[in-house]
Amino acid sequence: MNDVILQMSGIEMNFPGVRALRNVDFTLRKGEVHSVMGENGAGKSTLIKCLTGVYQMDGGTILFDGAPIRPQSVSEAMKIGISSVYQEVNLCPNLTVAENIFIGRQPMKAGVFVDWAKMNRLSQKTLERFNLNINVARNLDTYSVAVQQMVAIARAVDISAKVLIFDEPTSSLDKDEVERLFDVMRKLKAEGMAIIFITHFLDQVYQISDRITVLRNGELVGEYTAKDLPRIELVTKMVGKDFDRITNLKKVVPKEGRGVVIEANNISVDASISNVDLTLREGEILGFAGLLGSGRSETAKALFGIDKISGGVVSIKGSAVNLRGPAAAIKKRIALCPEDRKQDGVVTDLTVRENIVLALQGRMGMFQYISRKKQSELADKYIKLLGIATPDAEKKIGELSGGNQQKVILARWLATEPDALILDEPTRGIDVGAKAEIMRLTLELCEKGMAVAFISSELEEVVKLSNNIVVMRDRKKVAEFKEEEIDHDSILQTIAGGEKE
Repeated sequence: MNDVILQMSGIEMNFPGVRALRNVDFTLRKGEVHSVMGENGAGKSTLIKCLTGVYQMDGGTILFDGAPIRPQSVSEAMKIGISSVYQEVNLCPNLTVAENIFIGRQPMKAGVFVDWAKMNRLSQKTLERFNLNINVARNLDTYSVAVQQMVAIARAVDISAKVLIFDEPTSSLDKDEVERLFDVMRKLKAEGMAIIFITHFLDQVYQISDRITVLRNGELVGEYTAKDLPRIELVTKMVGKDFDRITNLKKVVPKEGRGVVIEANNISVDASISNVDLTLREGEILGFAGLLGSGRSETAKALFGIDKISGGVVSIKGSAVNLRGPAAAIKKRIALCPEDRKQDGVVTDLTVRENIVLALQGRMGMFQYISRKKQSELADKYIKLLGIATPDAEKKIGELSGGNQQKVILARWLATEPDALILDEPTRGIDVGAKAEIMRLTLELCEKGMAVAFISSELEEVVKLSNNIVVMRDRKKVAEFKEEEIDHDSILQTIAGGEKE
Protein backbone atom coordinates (compact mmCIF):
# COMPACT_ATOMS: atom_id res chain seq x y z
CA MET A 1 0.00 0.00 0.00
CA ASN A 2 3.06 2.31 -0.13
CA ASP A 3 1.80 3.61 -3.49
CA VAL A 4 -1.39 4.98 -1.87
CA ILE A 5 -1.27 8.79 -1.62
CA LEU A 6 -4.88 9.39 -0.56
CA GLN A 7 -7.30 7.30 1.49
CA MET A 8 -10.81 8.61 2.16
CA SER A 9 -12.83 6.34 4.46
CA GLY A 10 -16.46 6.40 5.57
CA ILE A 11 -17.11 9.92 4.22
CA GLU A 12 -20.48 11.35 5.29
CA MET A 13 -21.97 14.66 4.15
CA ASN A 14 -25.45 15.96 4.91
CA PHE A 15 -27.41 18.98 3.73
CA PRO A 16 -30.90 20.03 4.89
CA GLY A 17 -33.24 17.29 3.73
CA VAL A 18 -30.53 15.49 1.76
CA ARG A 19 -27.90 12.94 2.71
CA ALA A 20 -25.33 13.67 0.00
CA LEU A 21 -22.68 11.06 0.91
CA ARG A 22 -23.18 7.86 2.88
CA ASN A 23 -20.12 5.98 4.12
CA VAL A 24 -18.11 6.54 0.92
CA ASP A 25 -14.57 5.20 0.53
CA PHE A 26 -12.08 6.37 -2.10
CA THR A 27 -8.44 5.36 -2.65
CA LEU A 28 -5.97 7.16 -4.93
CA ARG A 29 -2.53 5.85 -5.84
CA LYS A 30 0.62 7.61 -7.04
CA GLY A 31 1.13 7.63 -10.79
CA GLU A 32 -2.47 6.83 -11.77
CA VAL A 33 -5.47 8.52 -13.37
CA HIS A 34 -8.52 7.59 -11.33
CA SER A 35 -11.95 8.57 -12.72
CA VAL A 36 -14.92 9.22 -10.44
CA MET A 37 -18.12 8.40 -12.30
CA GLY A 38 -21.80 8.84 -11.53
CA GLU A 39 -24.86 10.72 -12.67
CA ASN A 40 -25.99 14.10 -11.34
CA GLY A 41 -26.64 13.79 -7.62
CA ALA A 42 -24.34 10.77 -7.30
CA GLY A 43 -22.01 12.65 -4.95
CA LYS A 44 -18.94 13.22 -7.15
CA SER A 45 -18.67 16.97 -6.61
CA THR A 46 -19.54 16.67 -2.93
CA LEU A 47 -16.74 14.13 -2.40
CA ILE A 48 -14.22 16.39 -4.12
CA LYS A 49 -15.39 19.43 -2.15
CA CYS A 50 -14.89 17.50 1.10
CA LEU A 51 -11.35 16.69 -0.05
CA THR A 52 -10.50 20.26 -1.07
CA GLY A 53 -11.93 22.02 1.99
CA VAL A 54 -14.98 23.57 0.33
CA TYR A 55 -17.24 21.47 2.58
CA GLN A 56 -16.54 20.26 6.09
CA MET A 57 -17.57 16.60 6.08
CA ASP A 58 -19.90 15.28 8.78
CA GLY A 59 -18.08 11.99 9.21
CA GLY A 60 -15.17 9.88 8.01
CA THR A 61 -11.41 10.28 7.76
CA ILE A 62 -8.90 11.41 5.12
CA LEU A 63 -5.30 10.18 5.11
CA PHE A 64 -2.83 12.00 2.86
CA ASP A 65 0.60 10.39 2.55
CA GLY A 66 -0.34 8.38 5.63
CA ALA A 67 -1.16 11.39 7.82
CA PRO A 68 -4.71 12.48 8.77
CA ILE A 69 -5.89 15.75 7.21
CA ARG A 70 -9.06 17.81 7.35
CA PRO A 71 -8.67 20.88 5.09
CA GLN A 72 -10.66 23.91 6.21
CA SER A 73 -10.33 25.76 2.89
CA VAL A 74 -9.18 25.38 -0.71
CA SER A 75 -5.97 27.28 0.07
CA GLU A 76 -5.20 24.93 2.94
CA ALA A 77 -5.75 21.92 0.66
CA MET A 78 -3.36 23.44 -1.87
CA LYS A 79 -0.70 23.92 0.80
CA ILE A 80 -1.07 20.24 1.69
CA GLY A 81 -0.59 19.29 -1.97
CA ILE A 82 -4.10 18.96 -3.41
CA SER A 83 -4.97 21.22 -6.37
CA SER A 84 -7.88 21.39 -8.82
CA VAL A 85 -8.35 22.34 -12.47
CA TYR A 86 -11.93 23.07 -13.48
CA GLN A 87 -13.95 23.33 -16.68
CA GLU A 88 -14.19 27.07 -16.08
CA VAL A 89 -10.68 28.33 -15.46
CA ASN A 90 -10.59 29.89 -11.99
CA LEU A 91 -7.75 32.32 -12.64
CA CYS A 92 -7.67 36.09 -13.17
CA PRO A 93 -8.13 36.92 -16.87
CA ASN A 94 -7.07 40.56 -16.40
CA LEU A 95 -3.63 39.56 -15.08
CA THR A 96 -0.69 38.29 -17.12
CA VAL A 97 0.06 34.60 -17.52
CA ALA A 98 3.07 34.95 -15.20
CA GLU A 99 1.03 36.80 -12.57
CA ASN A 100 -1.55 34.01 -12.63
CA ILE A 101 1.06 31.29 -12.18
CA PHE A 102 2.67 33.09 -9.24
CA ILE A 103 -0.30 34.93 -7.74
CA GLY A 104 0.12 35.12 -3.97
CA ARG A 105 3.73 33.91 -4.10
CA GLN A 106 5.54 36.34 -6.39
CA PRO A 107 9.36 36.44 -6.23
CA MET A 108 10.41 39.68 -4.54
CA LYS A 109 13.36 42.05 -4.60
CA ALA A 110 14.54 43.19 -1.19
CA GLY A 111 11.26 41.86 0.20
CA VAL A 112 9.44 44.92 -1.19
CA PHE A 113 9.24 44.88 -5.00
CA VAL A 114 8.02 42.16 -7.34
CA ASP A 115 10.89 40.71 -9.37
CA TRP A 116 9.08 40.78 -12.71
CA ALA A 117 12.00 39.51 -14.76
CA LYS A 118 12.47 36.48 -12.51
CA MET A 119 8.74 35.76 -12.38
CA ASN A 120 8.48 35.87 -16.19
CA ARG A 121 11.57 33.67 -16.57
CA LEU A 122 10.31 31.06 -14.10
CA SER A 123 6.86 31.08 -15.70
CA GLN A 124 8.34 30.51 -19.14
CA LYS A 125 10.36 27.59 -17.79
CA THR A 126 7.32 26.10 -16.08
CA LEU A 127 5.22 26.22 -19.26
CA GLU A 128 8.00 24.71 -21.36
CA ARG A 129 7.54 21.60 -19.27
CA PHE A 130 4.16 21.27 -20.97
CA ASN A 131 5.45 22.15 -24.45
CA LEU A 132 3.76 25.54 -24.24
CA ASN A 133 5.75 28.44 -25.62
CA ILE A 134 3.78 31.68 -25.19
CA ASN A 135 4.41 35.25 -24.11
CA VAL A 136 3.88 35.09 -20.34
CA ALA A 137 3.78 38.90 -20.10
CA ARG A 138 0.47 39.01 -21.99
CA ASN A 139 -2.86 38.99 -20.20
CA LEU A 140 -4.41 35.55 -19.70
CA ASP A 141 -7.64 36.48 -21.49
CA THR A 142 -5.78 37.00 -24.77
CA TYR A 143 -5.32 33.23 -25.02
CA SER A 144 -7.76 30.40 -25.80
CA VAL A 145 -9.56 28.38 -23.12
CA ALA A 146 -7.22 25.46 -23.85
CA VAL A 147 -4.13 27.59 -23.18
CA GLN A 148 -5.74 29.04 -20.05
CA GLN A 149 -6.29 25.50 -18.77
CA MET A 150 -2.63 24.68 -19.38
CA VAL A 151 -1.71 27.74 -17.34
CA ALA A 152 -4.00 26.57 -14.55
CA ILE A 153 -2.34 23.14 -14.63
CA ALA A 154 1.12 24.72 -14.62
CA ARG A 155 0.20 26.80 -11.58
CA ALA A 156 -1.19 23.77 -9.75
CA VAL A 157 1.88 21.67 -10.49
CA ASP A 158 4.29 24.49 -9.65
CA ILE A 159 2.73 24.73 -6.21
CA SER A 160 4.12 21.21 -5.77
CA ALA A 161 0.80 19.41 -5.89
CA LYS A 162 0.90 15.68 -5.27
CA VAL A 163 -2.76 15.23 -6.16
CA LEU A 164 -4.29 17.00 -9.14
CA ILE A 165 -8.07 17.03 -9.65
CA PHE A 166 -9.48 17.58 -13.15
CA ASP A 167 -13.18 18.44 -12.83
CA GLU A 168 -14.91 18.38 -16.26
CA PRO A 169 -11.81 19.93 -17.91
CA THR A 170 -12.67 18.92 -21.48
CA SER A 171 -16.20 20.29 -21.90
CA SER A 172 -15.00 23.46 -23.66
CA LEU A 173 -12.18 21.86 -25.68
CA ASP A 174 -12.10 20.51 -29.22
CA LYS A 175 -10.73 17.08 -30.09
CA ASP A 176 -7.14 18.21 -30.65
CA GLU A 177 -7.14 20.25 -27.43
CA VAL A 178 -8.45 17.26 -25.49
CA GLU A 179 -5.64 15.09 -26.83
CA ARG A 180 -3.09 17.74 -25.87
CA LEU A 181 -4.53 17.85 -22.35
CA PHE A 182 -4.34 14.05 -22.14
CA ASP A 183 -0.69 14.16 -23.22
CA VAL A 184 -0.01 16.47 -20.27
CA MET A 185 -1.93 14.18 -17.93
CA ARG A 186 0.08 11.18 -19.11
CA LYS A 187 3.32 13.11 -18.60
CA LEU A 188 2.32 14.05 -15.04
CA LYS A 189 1.22 10.48 -14.33
CA ALA A 190 4.62 9.18 -15.52
CA GLU A 191 6.27 11.58 -13.07
CA GLY A 192 4.27 10.04 -10.21
CA MET A 193 1.42 12.55 -9.98
CA ALA A 194 -1.88 11.14 -8.67
CA ILE A 195 -4.76 12.42 -10.80
CA ILE A 196 -8.50 12.43 -10.14
CA PHE A 197 -10.51 12.80 -13.35
CA ILE A 198 -14.21 13.73 -13.42
CA THR A 199 -16.05 13.80 -16.74
CA HIS A 200 -19.29 12.65 -18.34
CA PHE A 201 -17.60 11.57 -21.59
CA LEU A 202 -17.30 7.78 -21.54
CA ASP A 203 -14.80 7.64 -24.42
CA GLN A 204 -12.44 9.90 -22.53
CA VAL A 205 -12.74 7.85 -19.35
CA TYR A 206 -11.52 4.74 -21.14
CA GLN A 207 -8.91 6.71 -23.09
CA ILE A 208 -7.07 8.03 -20.03
CA SER A 209 -8.12 6.15 -16.86
CA ASP A 210 -6.37 3.41 -14.92
CA ARG A 211 -9.13 2.99 -12.34
CA ILE A 212 -12.77 3.96 -12.03
CA THR A 213 -14.78 4.58 -8.86
CA VAL A 214 -18.57 4.65 -9.34
CA LEU A 215 -20.94 6.54 -7.04
CA ARG A 216 -24.72 6.41 -7.12
CA ASN A 217 -27.18 8.32 -4.95
CA GLY A 218 -24.39 9.34 -2.58
CA GLU A 219 -23.17 5.79 -2.04
CA LEU A 220 -20.15 3.84 -3.26
CA VAL A 221 -20.99 1.27 -5.93
CA GLY A 222 -17.40 0.09 -6.25
CA GLU A 223 -13.84 0.61 -7.47
CA TYR A 224 -12.71 -1.09 -10.69
CA THR A 225 -9.71 -1.24 -13.01
CA ALA A 226 -10.73 0.43 -16.27
CA LYS A 227 -9.49 -2.44 -18.47
CA ASP A 228 -11.65 -4.94 -16.57
CA LEU A 229 -14.87 -2.88 -16.62
CA PRO A 230 -16.79 -3.10 -19.93
CA ARG A 231 -18.54 0.09 -20.94
CA ILE A 232 -22.02 -1.44 -20.68
CA GLU A 233 -21.28 -2.56 -17.11
CA LEU A 234 -20.09 0.94 -16.17
CA VAL A 235 -23.33 2.47 -17.48
CA THR A 236 -25.36 -0.17 -15.61
CA LYS A 237 -23.56 0.60 -12.36
CA MET A 238 -24.07 4.34 -12.84
CA VAL A 239 -27.79 4.28 -13.61
CA GLY A 240 -28.65 1.25 -11.47
CA LYS A 241 -31.15 -1.52 -11.91
CA ASP A 242 -33.48 -1.67 -8.95
CA PHE A 243 -37.07 -2.29 -9.97
CA ASP A 244 -38.27 -3.54 -6.59
CA ARG A 245 -39.20 -0.18 -5.13
CA ILE A 246 -41.51 0.71 -8.05
CA THR A 247 -42.93 -2.68 -9.07
CA ASN A 248 -46.45 -1.70 -8.04
CA LEU A 249 -46.57 1.21 -10.50
CA LYS A 250 -48.24 0.56 -13.85
CA LYS A 251 -47.73 2.85 -16.84
CA VAL A 252 -50.72 4.60 -18.38
CA VAL A 253 -52.32 3.09 -21.48
CA PRO A 254 -52.65 5.98 -23.97
CA LYS A 255 -56.15 6.67 -25.26
CA GLU A 256 -57.00 6.67 -28.95
CA GLY A 257 -57.11 10.02 -30.74
CA ARG A 258 -54.88 11.84 -28.30
CA GLY A 259 -53.66 15.17 -29.66
CA VAL A 260 -50.11 16.39 -30.11
CA VAL A 261 -49.16 19.06 -27.57
CA ILE A 262 -45.49 19.67 -28.43
CA GLU A 263 -43.65 18.72 -31.60
CA ALA A 264 -39.98 19.48 -32.20
CA ASN A 265 -38.61 19.14 -35.72
CA ASN A 266 -34.84 19.06 -36.13
CA ILE A 267 -34.23 21.59 -33.35
CA SER A 268 -30.74 22.72 -32.36
CA VAL A 269 -29.31 25.00 -29.70
CA ASP A 270 -25.78 26.30 -30.24
CA ALA A 271 -23.27 24.11 -28.36
CA SER A 272 -26.07 22.32 -26.46
CA ILE A 273 -28.11 20.04 -28.73
CA SER A 274 -28.37 19.38 -32.44
CA ASN A 275 -31.07 18.04 -34.76
CA VAL A 276 -33.51 16.70 -32.16
CA ASP A 277 -36.96 15.43 -33.19
CA LEU A 278 -39.69 14.50 -30.73
CA THR A 279 -43.45 14.41 -30.28
CA LEU A 280 -45.27 14.80 -26.95
CA ARG A 281 -48.94 13.80 -26.90
CA GLU A 282 -51.84 14.19 -24.47
CA GLY A 283 -52.09 11.43 -21.89
CA GLU A 284 -48.62 10.12 -22.65
CA ILE A 285 -45.27 10.06 -20.89
CA LEU A 286 -42.24 10.62 -23.12
CA GLY A 287 -39.12 9.50 -21.30
CA PHE A 288 -35.58 10.73 -21.85
CA ALA A 289 -32.68 8.34 -21.28
CA GLY A 290 -28.98 9.17 -21.44
CA LEU A 291 -26.02 10.06 -19.28
CA LEU A 292 -25.12 13.42 -17.78
CA GLY A 293 -24.24 15.82 -20.59
CA SER A 294 -26.10 13.83 -23.23
CA GLY A 295 -28.50 16.69 -23.94
CA ARG A 296 -31.60 15.72 -21.97
CA SER A 297 -31.82 18.82 -19.78
CA GLU A 298 -30.71 21.04 -22.65
CA THR A 299 -33.65 19.77 -24.71
CA ALA A 300 -36.01 20.53 -21.82
CA LYS A 301 -34.65 24.09 -21.57
CA ALA A 302 -35.12 24.59 -25.32
CA LEU A 303 -38.75 23.43 -25.17
CA PHE A 304 -39.41 25.79 -22.27
CA GLY A 305 -37.81 28.81 -23.91
CA ILE A 306 -34.85 29.08 -21.51
CA ASP A 307 -32.33 28.42 -24.28
CA LYS A 308 -32.84 30.02 -27.69
CA ILE A 309 -33.31 27.58 -30.54
CA SER A 310 -30.81 28.19 -33.34
CA GLY A 311 -32.33 25.80 -35.83
CA GLY A 312 -35.49 23.77 -36.45
CA VAL A 313 -39.09 24.39 -35.41
CA VAL A 314 -41.11 23.86 -32.22
CA SER A 315 -44.88 23.61 -32.59
CA ILE A 316 -47.46 23.73 -29.81
CA LYS A 317 -50.83 22.20 -30.65
CA GLY A 318 -50.07 22.41 -34.36
CA SER A 319 -48.82 26.01 -34.48
CA ALA A 320 -45.16 26.92 -34.88
CA VAL A 321 -43.95 29.09 -32.00
CA ASN A 322 -40.91 31.18 -31.17
CA LEU A 323 -40.60 30.96 -27.40
CA ARG A 324 -38.60 34.00 -26.32
CA GLY A 325 -38.44 32.89 -22.71
CA PRO A 326 -40.15 30.88 -19.97
CA ALA A 327 -42.94 33.49 -19.68
CA ALA A 328 -43.97 32.74 -23.26
CA ALA A 329 -43.91 29.00 -22.57
CA ILE A 330 -46.06 29.44 -19.45
CA LYS A 331 -48.61 31.42 -21.47
CA LYS A 332 -48.72 28.48 -23.90
CA ARG A 333 -49.45 26.23 -20.88
CA ILE A 334 -46.06 24.55 -20.83
CA ALA A 335 -44.47 23.90 -17.42
CA LEU A 336 -40.98 22.84 -16.35
CA CYS A 337 -39.89 21.42 -13.01
CA PRO A 338 -36.13 22.18 -13.24
CA GLU A 339 -33.23 19.80 -12.73
CA ASP A 340 -31.71 21.75 -9.84
CA ARG A 341 -34.53 22.55 -7.43
CA LYS A 342 -32.20 24.37 -5.02
CA GLN A 343 -30.82 26.76 -7.64
CA ASP A 344 -33.72 27.08 -10.07
CA GLY A 345 -36.75 25.91 -8.10
CA VAL A 346 -37.35 26.65 -4.44
CA VAL A 347 -37.08 30.10 -2.91
CA THR A 348 -36.01 28.97 0.52
CA ASP A 349 -36.96 32.12 2.44
CA LEU A 350 -40.52 32.10 1.11
CA THR A 351 -43.36 30.03 2.53
CA VAL A 352 -44.90 26.96 0.93
CA ARG A 353 -47.88 29.13 -0.10
CA GLU A 354 -45.67 31.78 -1.70
CA ASN A 355 -43.65 29.18 -3.60
CA ILE A 356 -46.77 27.47 -4.94
CA VAL A 357 -48.33 30.64 -6.42
CA LEU A 358 -45.13 32.01 -8.01
CA ALA A 359 -45.59 30.64 -11.53
CA LEU A 360 -49.33 31.34 -11.66
CA GLN A 361 -48.78 34.93 -10.54
CA GLY A 362 -46.04 35.25 -13.16
CA ARG A 363 -48.41 34.11 -15.90
CA MET A 364 -51.17 36.48 -14.78
CA GLY A 365 -48.83 39.45 -14.54
CA MET A 366 -48.18 42.00 -11.82
CA PHE A 367 -51.49 43.84 -12.36
CA GLN A 368 -53.68 40.80 -11.66
CA TYR A 369 -52.68 40.08 -8.09
CA ILE A 370 -53.84 36.78 -6.59
CA SER A 371 -55.61 37.55 -3.32
CA ARG A 372 -54.24 36.14 -0.09
CA LYS A 373 -57.43 34.10 0.31
CA LYS A 374 -57.05 32.57 -3.16
CA GLN A 375 -53.37 31.88 -2.50
CA SER A 376 -54.22 30.01 0.70
CA GLU A 377 -56.96 28.02 -1.05
CA LEU A 378 -54.56 26.99 -3.82
CA ALA A 379 -51.81 26.08 -1.37
CA ASP A 380 -54.13 24.04 0.84
CA LYS A 381 -55.54 22.26 -2.22
CA TYR A 382 -52.15 21.10 -3.46
CA ILE A 383 -50.78 20.32 -0.01
CA LYS A 384 -53.67 17.89 0.36
CA LEU A 385 -53.56 16.62 -3.25
CA LEU A 386 -49.83 15.90 -3.24
CA GLY A 387 -49.54 14.90 0.39
CA ILE A 388 -46.97 17.59 1.22
CA ALA A 389 -45.73 17.02 4.76
CA THR A 390 -45.92 20.48 6.33
CA PRO A 391 -47.78 21.74 9.41
CA ASP A 392 -49.34 24.50 7.27
CA ALA A 393 -48.88 26.57 4.13
CA GLU A 394 -46.98 29.28 6.02
CA LYS A 395 -43.94 27.15 6.83
CA LYS A 396 -40.79 28.20 4.96
CA ILE A 397 -40.04 25.75 2.18
CA GLY A 398 -36.36 25.65 3.14
CA GLU A 399 -37.35 23.85 6.34
CA LEU A 400 -38.98 20.94 4.46
CA SER A 401 -37.30 17.71 3.35
CA GLY A 402 -36.04 17.38 -0.22
CA GLY A 403 -38.98 15.20 -1.22
CA ASN A 404 -41.52 17.68 0.08
CA GLN A 405 -39.70 20.58 -1.57
CA GLN A 406 -39.99 18.69 -4.84
CA LYS A 407 -43.72 18.26 -4.29
CA VAL A 408 -44.09 22.00 -3.71
CA ILE A 409 -42.34 22.71 -7.03
CA LEU A 410 -44.69 20.24 -8.71
CA ALA A 411 -47.64 22.00 -7.05
CA ARG A 412 -46.38 25.36 -8.34
CA TRP A 413 -46.65 24.16 -11.92
CA LEU A 414 -49.88 22.21 -11.48
CA ALA A 415 -51.46 25.44 -10.24
CA THR A 416 -50.89 26.89 -13.73
CA GLU A 417 -53.02 24.04 -15.18
CA PRO A 418 -50.49 23.15 -17.91
CA ASP A 419 -51.16 21.09 -21.01
CA ALA A 420 -47.59 19.76 -20.97
CA LEU A 421 -45.37 19.18 -17.94
CA ILE A 422 -41.61 18.68 -18.31
CA LEU A 423 -40.11 16.94 -15.27
CA ASP A 424 -36.32 17.17 -15.17
CA GLU A 425 -34.85 14.85 -12.52
CA PRO A 426 -37.95 15.07 -10.26
CA THR A 427 -36.77 12.22 -8.01
CA ARG A 428 -33.16 13.27 -7.49
CA GLY A 429 -31.91 13.55 -3.92
CA ILE A 430 -35.08 12.31 -2.23
CA ASP A 431 -35.75 9.10 -0.36
CA VAL A 432 -37.25 5.96 -1.87
CA GLY A 433 -40.74 6.57 -0.52
CA ALA A 434 -40.85 10.13 -1.87
CA LYS A 435 -39.56 8.90 -5.25
CA ALA A 436 -42.37 6.37 -5.55
CA GLU A 437 -44.89 9.05 -4.58
CA ILE A 438 -43.64 11.51 -7.22
CA MET A 439 -43.80 8.74 -9.83
CA ARG A 440 -47.35 7.81 -8.79
CA LEU A 441 -48.43 11.45 -9.10
CA THR A 442 -46.83 11.64 -12.54
CA LEU A 443 -48.86 8.65 -13.70
CA GLU A 444 -52.06 10.15 -12.29
CA LEU A 445 -51.49 13.42 -14.19
CA CYS A 446 -50.91 11.47 -17.38
CA GLU A 447 -54.08 9.43 -16.77
CA LYS A 448 -56.02 12.70 -16.61
CA GLY A 449 -54.75 13.68 -20.06
CA MET A 450 -51.65 15.75 -19.33
CA ALA A 451 -48.66 15.37 -21.65
CA VAL A 452 -45.53 14.62 -19.60
CA ALA A 453 -41.85 14.63 -20.52
CA PHE A 454 -39.91 12.65 -17.89
CA ILE A 455 -36.14 12.98 -17.49
CA SER A 456 -34.33 10.87 -14.91
CA SER A 457 -30.85 9.49 -14.34
CA GLU A 458 -32.56 6.43 -12.85
CA LEU A 459 -33.14 4.39 -16.00
CA GLU A 460 -35.51 1.97 -14.29
CA GLU A 461 -37.82 4.91 -13.51
CA VAL A 462 -37.84 6.01 -17.15
CA VAL A 463 -38.52 2.46 -18.32
CA LYS A 464 -41.26 1.93 -15.75
CA LEU A 465 -43.23 5.10 -16.54
CA SER A 466 -42.70 5.93 -20.20
CA ASN A 467 -44.86 5.13 -23.21
CA ASN A 468 -42.00 6.11 -25.54
CA ILE A 469 -38.35 6.76 -24.75
CA VAL A 470 -35.92 9.10 -26.50
CA VAL A 471 -32.26 8.15 -26.03
CA MET A 472 -29.74 11.03 -26.04
CA ARG A 473 -25.99 10.73 -26.46
CA ASP A 474 -23.37 13.37 -27.20
CA ARG A 475 -26.08 16.08 -27.27
CA LYS A 476 -28.04 14.33 -30.01
CA LYS A 477 -31.06 12.05 -30.21
CA VAL A 478 -29.62 8.68 -31.22
CA ALA A 479 -32.73 6.49 -30.93
CA GLU A 480 -36.37 6.34 -29.93
CA PHE A 481 -37.99 3.27 -28.41
CA LYS A 482 -41.72 2.85 -28.90
CA GLU A 483 -43.69 1.20 -26.10
CA GLU A 484 -43.54 -2.29 -27.59
CA GLU A 485 -39.76 -1.93 -28.12
CA ILE A 486 -38.84 -0.70 -24.63
CA ASP A 487 -36.24 -2.95 -23.09
CA HIS A 488 -33.92 -1.96 -20.24
CA ASP A 489 -30.82 -3.72 -21.55
CA SER A 490 -31.27 -2.51 -25.14
CA ILE A 491 -31.57 1.07 -23.93
CA LEU A 492 -28.44 0.66 -21.80
CA GLN A 493 -26.58 -0.65 -24.83
CA THR A 494 -27.71 2.35 -26.89
CA ILE A 495 -26.67 4.79 -24.15
CA ALA A 496 -23.26 3.15 -24.00
CA GLY A 497 -22.68 3.63 -27.73
CA GLY A 498 -24.24 0.61 -29.38
CA GLU A 499 -26.94 0.77 -32.00
CA LYS A 500 -30.62 0.27 -31.27
CA GLU A 501 -31.54 -3.34 -32.02
